[in-house]
Amino acid sequence: MASIVPQSIDHSALLIIDVQPDFMPGGSLACEHGNELVPLINTLLSSHTFRYVVATQDWHPHNHVSFVSQHSGHSPFDTIPLYGYEQVLWPPHCLQNSSGAALHPDIDWAEVDLIVRKGSDPQIDSYSAFRHNPGPNGTRPTTGLAGWLKEQNITDVYLCGLARDVCVLWSAEDAVAAGFNVHFLWSYTRPVTSESNTRTREALEKLGVDIIEN
Repeated sequence: MASIVPQSIDHSALLIIDVQPDFMPGGSLACEHGNELVPLINTLLSSHTFRYVVATQDWHPHNHVSFVSQHSGHSPFDTIPLYGYEQVLWPPHCLQNSSGAALHPDIDWAEVDLIVRKGSDPQIDSYSAFRHNPGPNGTRPTTGLAGWLKEQNITDVYLCGLARDVCVLWSAEDAVAAGFNVHFLWSYTRPVTSESNTRTREALEKLGVDIIEN
């Protein structure tokens, strides 16, 4: 495994997106080979490479609007219009205070400086570490993460975690919009489905995101 060395260690932050049991093989919303990230992230954390480490955590109530169980007549992964945007209907996952919503128990989280919980509003989905999905009024409220990072004089964010094609991608897009230099640790992410890899890479390249392969 190649070493990942930030261009400016004092101004860098590692964002670990949604590494939770429900996104692992056997979980309610499994990502392909998501379990492979556990030893990789442990090694990354033990290297003390980054000035700050932030973890995000999906944290849903049982009646969350994104759950297919709230929409009769639909199947998992159907899409519906919601607040003028397209909403994927997910299997129920990462229920608040459940074992599936915990930060993965086999990772040593001692190096984490901040945990951002998202998706706790039953009426609004939340993919990105930086902003919630559009709500009833069409706006995307901030999570406060961008402001916190800027207060710490962070200029560069390095993204890893789950899922490559959803929450990590949205976080990268919003990080660019917030003015950060964005580095996408491709090998430290896994998708919901590998069919999305080409589309994800094209989206990142269009934004000018630095894609780190190793």
